[in-house]
Amino acid sequence: MAEDLFWATLKHLENTSPLFRMQGRSYCAMPRRFKKLINVVDSTTIQLVANCMDWAKHRRRKAAAKMHLNLDLRSFLPKFVVIDTAKTNDAKEARTVCSTIKAGEIKAYVDFKHLYELLMRGVFWISRAKTNMKYEVVGQHGVPKGNILEDSVIKLTGVNTAKWYPTTLRMVVAMVEVDGKMKKMTFITNNFKWSANSICDLYKARWAVEVFFKEIKQTLKPSDFVGYNKNAVRWQLWTALLTYIILRFIAWQSKWNHSFIRLFTALRGVIWSHLDMFSVLKCCGTAGGKTRMRAAPEMAYLP
Repeated sequence: MAEDLFWATLKHLENTSPLFRMQGRSYCAMPRRFKKLINVVDSTTIQLVANCMDWAKHRRRKAAAKMHLNLDLRSFLPKFVVIDTAKTNDAKEARTVCSTIKAGEIKAYVDFKHLYELLMRGVFWISRAKTNMKYEVVGQHGVPKGNILEDSVIKLTGVNTAKWYPTTLRMVVAMVEVDGKMKKMTFITNNFKWSANSICDLYKARWAVEVFFKEIKQTLKPSDFVGYNKNAVRWQLWTALLTYIILRFIAWQSKWNHSFIRLFTALRGVIWSHLDMFSVLKCCGTAGGKTRMRAAPEMAYLP
């Protein structure tokens, strides 16, 4: 029921306000030159208590649930979500999560069987190459310059990968800044049209999904579960996602330009007060204005 309510609410908000998905929010690290719809596919693990949640055990003393997500970078809203135990394999769930991706869109993930299926569907994909990937260089795609160390055309030579992905693909080796340090990274893609720098910038934009997971797990804090069975955990996670899209819609309506955690804290602090929600957000968003929040002792415990 909570899952159906989430998708019904999201569809209702998009139908009543079509610009919400188009202009709801943009990821700050997303280059503006990318006009195509970009899907980032990833998963996050939510730790549970092993001694009272046997259904979610994936190690001897650990239990966890896993959220598989297809995130639309244009709107920063989920397009597809699967919530299951941590035992589920990411590559197995990728087909389900990517089922809504259309031709011409862009996706990032690693599974050569699935990547070849996406190629046949006309979907562009970009991913990091594994260190043990076996391949041979069959041609040069571009001249390396700047941070680009190599831009070549390769063919997989592994026993299984050569069967799973029988055609050529593109490999870009570049120096990418990670946490203030330059790191050598290798990317593979089926896109032979864009520049090597665009391939690197596009993959860097995939970190948007980590920002999304952080807002769900650290701001809404769905880890304090009120029930122990699988259905209770799924209820709480889907309710957290529902809360997220409602807060995002409120932020879009009020033209909120600040962080998600600031929005969440402001509304939580006055949720039981007789105050106009949009006047509160206007007060919290700027230093000026006549409206002031009414102080209460319990506000001292807010983050």
